[in-house]
This record gives sequence, structure tokens and C-alpha cells, in this order.
Amino acid sequence: MVEKVIIMGAAGRDFHNFNVYFKSNPRYEVVAFTATQIEGIEDRVYPAILAGKGYPQGIPIYPEDRLRELIRKQHVDLVAFSYSDVPHTEVMHKASACMADGADFIMIGATYTMLESTKPVVAVCAVRTGCGKSQTTRKVCRILQGQGRKVVAVRHPMPYGDLSRQVVQRFAELEDFDRHKCTIEEREEYEPLVEMGVIVYAGVDYELILRQAEAEADVVVWDGGNNDTSFYRPDVQITVFDPHRAGHELSYYPGETNLLMADIALINKVDTASLDRVEEVRHNIREHNPKADIVCAASPVTVDAPDRLKGKRVLVVEDGPTITHGGMPFGAGSVAARQYGAAELVDPRPYLAGSIAEVFDRYPHIGQVLPAMGYSDDQVADLEATIAAVDCDLVLFGTPVDLSRIIKVDKPFMRVRYEYGDAPGLTLEQALLSRLNSKAKG
Repeated sequence: MVEKVIIMGAAGRDFHNFNVYFKSNPRYEVVAFTATQIEGIEDRVYPAILAGKGYPQGIPIYPEDRLRELIRKQHVDLVAFSYSDVPHTEVMHKASACMADGADFIMIGATYTMLESTKPVVAVCAVRTGCGKSQTTRKVCRILQGQGRKVVAVRHPMPYGDLSRQVVQRFAELEDFDRHKCTIEEREEYEPLVEMGVIVYAGVDYELILRQAEAEADVVVWDGGNNDTSFYRPDVQITVFDPHRAGHELSYYPGETNLLMADIALINKVDTASLDRVEEVRHNIREHNPKADIVCAASPVTVDAPDRLKGKRVLVVEDGPTITHGGMPFGAGSVAARQYGAAELVDPRPYLAGSIAEVFDRYPHIGQVLPAMGYSDDQVADLEATIAAVDCDLVLFGTPVDLSRIIKVDKPFMRVRYEYGDAPGLTLEQALLSRLNSKAKG
């Protein structure tokens, strides 16, 4: 008998798992996706052009809060959990609810969904959102470029728009962001790589994406999202750790999997974390994955004119995912504001507009910062209105993207930049080239 399946997701891993695991398997009929974490991605359809001949009407996508109702009404046999950065206990609470309504509950093995490449693959993953994958990816690309290799980055999916138009996306110049109608979150990830001359691919069908990327690359760099595992089988996996959240590497799904799979375990932010937190992470790596090379890294923040910050009342606008489902109350912008002598971080709460107020209700842990939310034109407008309303001397953008290209800012503003920094000891370049050379000889 055919098993009825619901895939729980957040517009990324869920679609990949469908494509490689369920789509062509006659044992299963996927009756629905559910969606969470990301604004406005529910109540749409995974289109027939992507779903294949077994799904002429496509596959509906519902809010996750309807999951139990759907299991009962559609007599679902199996629920496949397919999104990331979730506490282990929460995963099991969701499993318990599914099982109570009569469905089996699975998490598909990380290596089972990894596609094979004809080119070497370096994967940059993490144990939590906001550990510093993006700056690490940029550093990896620079290292490989320095070896004379042509690098193409493939980014974990963020297909929040018209899925039928996002099968394969290629970004080589800034105009491509407008052409693909990118959200702020997408721009945060793609723009810094494109600015350094790296072609970026993303989309929905990661088999097609890989084959196109291979045609342009000597090395493919997987740029992970959240704390998800790689969609491609890596020759070298780098897993990034955040000592500000020491212990999370053992308590979040699937971040612990990335800990166990790491060839290089990179402890980031050692310049701002306490020594005991760094040592706790180091201990956990050594205990659970003793074969990994351990590299420590700094995450220095800089601004172009630090004197402009001194004594100012500052509104800090931070990277959205790091602050929301990443669980961090602050980010690089807050670090820079304090480092360069801002008098006050202005709390944006009295000024929140529309959907931005809803974000703060959903994530009460947020500190005195404003996450750069922009999953729709309306939300971008709400972000712009919030910034305009805040009573402050200066706006400090702690996101990787130049937000002034996207929204009108009617106040003085500055950008914070943060890049990878080597810490004493084994460097990322030494560890990466050693692993790649060893793999090539093997």
C-alpha cells in the first residue's frame, strides 16, 4: 500500500528531501508540506512542474499549526521532519504529537540525501544559526582563489517567492538580486560573495544546480543555512561553533550531526567569548569527534568612521535569522556599538510597524536591536517605517548587505563589517589545504 506522507519544513530542506527521497518513490504519496520559521511561506503550492508527473496539481503547503488536523483528516502514515535549528526536545515534542495522531515520524539520514559531485566539495556548516558560516565561506573562497582555483558557491535554499521561477538561480552581479526578486535574507548571503567575484547558485532543484555549478568550477563550496547538513557529499566538511552558545552543539538538531561529521571544527568568536566557554566547546569537540582538526577564529567588527559612533544614541539593525530563530539577542552591530563607544542602544519596541511588531511578539528574547526582516514588499515597508520612526542619532547596520540599496533611510547611518580572522594556532588555511591534499592523494 502507498504511504501518505507530510513533510514538515521551512522552504528549503523539505523541498530537497522531497526531490531526492520521495518524488520518484512509488511507496510514498506526499499529500502536503507544512511550513514554519519563515514569514509568509505557507498557504502556497509546490508546483506541478517541480513535483513531477505523480502530482499534476502540485502539493499544497500549509502552516505547521495545522499538522495534527491534516494527519487525522488525510489519514497520514508518515511525517518527515525536514527543517533545522531546533532543540532536540522540541523535535521529540513534535514527534510525540504526530505519533499520538497515528503517524510514524522520521528524520532522513544526512548522508542519504547528499548528492555526489564530479568536482571537489568543501562544505561550510554550523551547529546553530549565526555562528559565522558566511564569513567562513568567504574565507574558504579566498583561500581557494589564492591557490588559483575557480570557486563557485552553492547556497542552502531560500526559495520564498514563485517556486516555478526559482528552480535554478545564478548570481554573478548585483543586478541579479533584483531580477530574482531576492528578499533581504537572500541578499545578506549572496551579496558579499558576488562582490568578491564568486558566482553563487541557489534555488530549488539542487541536482540541476550542482550540474550547472560544476561546469563553472574547479571547487564547489557549499554555503550552509541555519545548522542544516550539506546537500552535497563533501570532500572536506567545516563545522562552525559559537562559544557564546556553548553546549548548543550537543542540544540542537541537526547541529549535533554537523559536530559529528566535521573534518575541521572551527570555534569562532574567540575574541569576544570567555575562555571557559571556548574551552567547553573544545572539550565537547574532542569528546564527541576526536578526529576533527580544531581551528580557532576571531570575528572582528569594523566601521569606516568609528568616531561617528562615540557618544551617539544608536539604533542597531542586525542580521534577521541570527536574531530570530537563531536565538541571539544581539549580533555584530551591538558588538560594534559598544566597542566604539555608543552612548545608548535605542530600543525599537515603541516604534514597531505592522509585521515587525509581530516578529517581536514571536521572538520575545530579542534584545535592544531591530532584526532586518524583509520576506515581502510589505515587510520591507514595515522595516523602513520602523527605522524612520525611531528617535535616534544614528542607524548602525550590522547586516552583511547594504540595506540603503533596498530601503530609504532618512537618518545618518553606518555599516558594520565583519570578516574571518585567524586566531593563534592551526589556521583554517593550513587545515583546509592539508585535508584537500590528503583527499586528492587518497
